[in-house]
Amino acid sequence: MPIYEYECKACGHRMEKLQKISADPLKECPACNRNDLERLVSAAGFRLAGGGWYETDFKTGSKKNLVADAKGAAGKDSAKSDTTSKSTGTAA
Repeated sequence: MPIYEYECKACGHRMEKLQKISADPLKECPACNRNDLERLVSAAGFRLAGGGWYETDFKTGSKKNLVADAKGAAGKDSAKSDTTSKSTGTAA
Protein backbone atom coordinates (compact mmCIF):
# COMPACT_ATOMS: atom_id res chain seq x y z
CA MET A 1 0.00 0.00 0.00
CA PRO A 2 1.34 3.44 -0.88
CA ILE A 3 1.79 6.32 1.51
CA TYR A 4 -0.07 9.43 0.35
CA GLU A 5 0.80 12.96 1.36
CA TYR A 6 -1.99 15.45 2.13
CA GLU A 7 -2.14 19.19 2.78
CA CYS A 8 -5.04 21.23 4.12
CA LYS A 9 -5.67 24.31 1.98
CA ALA A 10 -7.43 26.03 4.91
CA CYS A 11 -4.89 25.71 7.72
CA GLY A 12 -1.74 24.38 5.95
CA HIS A 13 -1.59 21.15 8.02
CA ARG A 14 0.43 18.42 6.24
CA MET A 15 0.21 14.69 6.90
CA GLU A 16 0.92 11.28 5.43
CA LYS A 17 -1.56 8.41 5.27
CA LEU A 18 -1.07 4.74 4.37
CA GLN A 19 -3.99 3.86 2.07
CA LYS A 20 -5.00 1.33 -0.54
CA ILE A 21 -4.73 2.52 -4.13
CA SER A 22 -8.46 1.98 -4.55
CA ALA A 23 -9.33 4.07 -1.44
CA ASP A 24 -10.97 7.46 -1.91
CA PRO A 25 -8.79 10.47 -1.05
CA LEU A 26 -9.28 11.96 2.40
CA LYS A 27 -11.23 15.23 2.53
CA GLU A 28 -11.50 16.24 6.20
CA CYS A 29 -8.49 17.82 7.88
CA PRO A 30 -7.78 16.31 11.34
CA ALA A 31 -6.35 19.65 12.57
CA CYS A 32 -9.17 22.07 11.67
CA ASN A 33 -12.01 19.65 10.72
CA ARG A 34 -12.66 21.45 7.41
CA ASN A 35 -13.14 19.67 4.08
CA ASP A 36 -10.13 21.31 2.42
CA LEU A 37 -7.65 18.39 2.51
CA GLU A 38 -5.99 17.66 -0.85
CA ARG A 39 -3.71 14.82 -1.92
CA LEU A 40 -0.27 16.00 -3.04
CA VAL A 41 1.92 14.57 -5.78
CA SER A 42 5.17 13.41 -4.22
CA ALA A 43 8.14 11.14 -4.91
CA ALA A 44 7.94 7.43 -4.29
CA GLY A 45 9.07 6.43 -0.83
CA PHE A 46 11.09 3.29 -1.43
CA ARG A 47 14.74 2.46 -1.93
CA LEU A 48 16.46 -0.59 -3.35
CA ALA A 49 19.36 -1.42 -1.09
CA GLY A 50 21.78 -4.27 -0.86
CA GLY A 51 24.25 -6.06 -3.02
CA GLY A 52 22.22 -7.66 -5.78
CA TRP A 53 18.80 -8.56 -4.47
CA TYR A 54 17.81 -9.85 -7.93
CA GLU A 55 21.03 -11.78 -8.28
CA THR A 56 20.20 -14.27 -5.55
CA ASP A 57 16.44 -14.04 -5.07
CA PHE A 58 15.02 -14.77 -8.51
CA LYS A 59 17.54 -16.95 -10.31
CA THR A 60 18.10 -20.67 -9.94
CA GLY A 61 20.90 -23.13 -10.49
CA SER A 62 23.90 -22.04 -12.54
CA LYS A 63 22.26 -18.68 -13.42
CA LYS A 64 22.63 -17.32 -9.87
CA ASN A 65 26.03 -15.65 -10.30
CA LEU A 66 25.96 -14.27 -13.83
CA VAL A 67 27.59 -11.00 -12.76
CA ALA A 68 30.40 -12.79 -10.94
CA ASP A 69 30.87 -15.15 -13.91
CA ALA A 70 31.01 -12.20 -16.31
CA LYS A 71 33.64 -10.48 -14.17
CA GLY A 72 35.69 -13.67 -14.08
CA ALA A 73 35.39 -14.12 -17.85
CA ALA A 74 36.33 -10.48 -18.45
CA GLY A 75 39.40 -10.91 -16.26
CA LYS A 76 40.42 -14.03 -18.20
CA ASP A 77 39.89 -12.27 -21.55
CA SER A 78 41.99 -9.28 -20.49
CA ALA A 79 44.72 -11.61 -19.24
CA LYS A 80 44.69 -13.41 -22.62
CA SER A 81 44.88 -10.11 -24.51
CA ASP A 82 47.77 -8.99 -22.30
CA THR A 83 49.79 -12.14 -23.01
CA THR A 84 48.90 -11.99 -26.70
CA SER A 85 50.02 -8.39 -27.01
CA LYS A 86 53.21 -9.16 -25.11
CA SER A 87 54.01 -12.17 -27.28
CA THR A 88 53.32 -10.28 -30.53
CA GLY A 89 55.32 -7.33 -29.23
CA THR A 90 58.40 -9.51 -28.63
CA ALA A 91 58.09 -11.30 -31.97
CA ALA A 92 58.18 -8.07 -34.02
